[in-house]
Amino acid sequence: MLKRTIYFLLVVISFPSISSDFGVTGLIDIPTARMSTDGNLRTTIAVNSRYKSTALTYQGTPWLEATFRYTGFKSSAYTYDRNWEVKARLWEETESLPQVAVGIRDLVGTGLWGAEYIVASKQIGNFDLTLGMGWGRLAGDGDINNPLVHISEGFANRDNSVELGGTLSTNAFFSGEKVGFFGGLNYTPTSLPISFVLEYNPDQYTSEVNRGAVEPKSAISAGVKWELTPDTSLTFSHKHQQEWGVNLSSSFDTKTLPMKPKKPIFTSSANIPEKALPSQLNKNRWYDMLLYDVERSGILLLEAGINDQNKTATIVMGNKNYMVWADALASMIDLADLNLPPNIETLNIVIEEQGYQLQTITVNRSSNNYSQSRAILAQKIEISPVNPLRDIQHKTNFRTNNIFFNYNLAFRTQLFDPDDPLRYQLFAKLGMSYQLENDWLLRGVYAQNITHNFDESTRGASSVLPHVRTDILKYLQQGESGLDSFFLEKRGNLSHNIYYRMYGGILETMYSGVGGEVVYHPFQSRFAYGLSANFVRQRDYDRSLSLLEYDTATGFASIYYASPFHNLDFAVHAGKYLAKDAGATLEVRRTFNNGWMVGLWATKTDVSSEDFGEGSFDKGMYFSIPFSEKLRSGRRDTLKTAIRPIQRDGGQRLEDFSGNIWWDTRNASYDAFIKTTSREFFAGFSTKKKSNTKQNLFKKYYKEK
Repeated sequence: MLKRTIYFLLVVISFPSISSDFGVTGLIDIPTARMSTDGNLRTTIAVNSRYKSTALTYQGTPWLEATFRYTGFKSSAYTYDRNWEVKARLWEETESLPQVAVGIRDLVGTGLWGAEYIVASKQIGNFDLTLGMGWGRLAGDGDINNPLVHISEGFANRDNSVELGGTLSTNAFFSGEKVGFFGGLNYTPTSLPISFVLEYNPDQYTSEVNRGAVEPKSAISAGVKWELTPDTSLTFSHKHQQEWGVNLSSSFDTKTLPMKPKKPIFTSSANIPEKALPSQLNKNRWYDMLLYDVERSGILLLEAGINDQNKTATIVMGNKNYMVWADALASMIDLADLNLPPNIETLNIVIEEQGYQLQTITVNRSSNNYSQSRAILAQKIEISPVNPLRDIQHKTNFRTNNIFFNYNLAFRTQLFDPDDPLRYQLFAKLGMSYQLENDWLLRGVYAQNITHNFDESTRGASSVLPHVRTDILKYLQQGESGLDSFFLEKRGNLSHNIYYRMYGGILETMYSGVGGEVVYHPFQSRFAYGLSANFVRQRDYDRSLSLLEYDTATGFASIYYASPFHNLDFAVHAGKYLAKDAGATLEVRRTFNNGWMVGLWATKTDVSSEDFGEGSFDKGMYFSIPFSEKLRSGRRDTLKTAIRPIQRDGGQRLEDFSGNIWWDTRNASYDAFIKTTSREFFAGFSTKKKSNTKQNLFKKYYKEK
């Protein structure tokens, strides 16, 4: 039951879905030239008599779609295969031309599903017609000779050998003596949430037939797609005129900004009864009243001060609840305007994220500029480096000598075990943080097991490398409850563009140690540069304070680049890994101001593919998913997870302790504020002529309902 629940959670969070059984945008089994909307993340579960398949598909750019697929083949017992597919649009549909795309199925995998294709789609009324030419499995028995042999005779020979996986099958791409044609149509009646699908798929399913499946009776399949919601679809198909299939697909839109939070309802300090205020606050002090209002607004007032001579206020702020930083900034501007002394004309607001002060936002006090439009006010916002805070007079005392607890339920999963594709643990997680003097923080997490099925696994570690990760099953079996982490940490600025982090203790499930990281990020630059180093020792399997004998030092030099294209960010980390291998990791992520982060990574070290084992090199997908709006939690809740096709020992780094500063601060970086000016920082204020008295103005815009 729990396993079904986890699968349900994977698919029931959503966006319009037109998924084939292979996860890519298509008909039933064949791809079309269509793409999803940019930023669409789709999950697909398809089941029929030949196989069951789970796929994740992401529209990485408007013209590039990528899919990771995990397929179980039905025979006397299930066997599983992991593979990747990419599809790129060559051009969009016009009045006279169809949309055309090219794709590679099983780009990085065993080659079991190996196929390549060029496909065109054209809409005519309610019909969407598709015709494609395929290589490999999509060639079937072949219809014509491979036209690419005219470029090179090497294209006539296709390598169909099944490898360990993880390597590019370049000697097979678009190769083979013959190519075949495939196609189909999608008919969508006007104003109905259904589509009728018909396709011609020449695949002979040779691999499945060799495993005991029935040879396809026909290349013709038909189906009905039902849009259950704008986010989720259910497809029933009759495939090859001999078997039934079902497909459930659901999507997220990772680009959409969350709804702008409702402005809190405030009243003037003159109207707040003394007994309504905490005893330590004085309603006649501007700082006390600003702190009182800010703490009710989901943001943090960390430090503040005023310079009467320059008529300027400086405020250091943090963000607890707002997924979009620009919304948090807008609230602080409003509240500062309400509570600061009347002579203050300019606000310098320092943005602090994850303990790092990143930049200063300078704005004119909005109540002094009501005659100007909001667009003009937004244009006057200046973003500058963090300067020494000479005007700070107040520091909020909640930052020191306080202990905070949090607790919740959590899942731990291990995917793609050939014996069982889903191992899981449900556990209670108790977290603690204790703020010490001089910005040191003590953090810890204890995990209490509720239920798990890791004890059912009999697979042991077979790696020839030190078992820096493949022994994880022993931790999940022998240490089903225990300390996940318990360490001291300090974060901060060495200067306005150099950030550091130091830590020591129990760092993660498998390792204890000490380490640090420093990042140099020049102001307004798209590039940043980092160094990180750790000395660690492996923990005992019961997750107690005991340690094992294995120890090592790791270290990395990193380069980061925030590209101007489609929110794509890149990072390269080069150095020494936990198994004492050396190499480099490439990360590509799309980071959005709404809290979403979706990406891929690949690591190649001096470990050979044979020594690495199945998969050939380390690779996977990374997700940071915002849940605050879905759960109405009132916090910046995100689920951060990484999915590997297979866990091996080569190319492994510490979790969350190797090159994280830049990613941790990404949503509050310089361009996060530049890109979200459309959120209208001054939307809470009227652009009409200023009222006669400031008190009346505030009563008008902050009055209680």
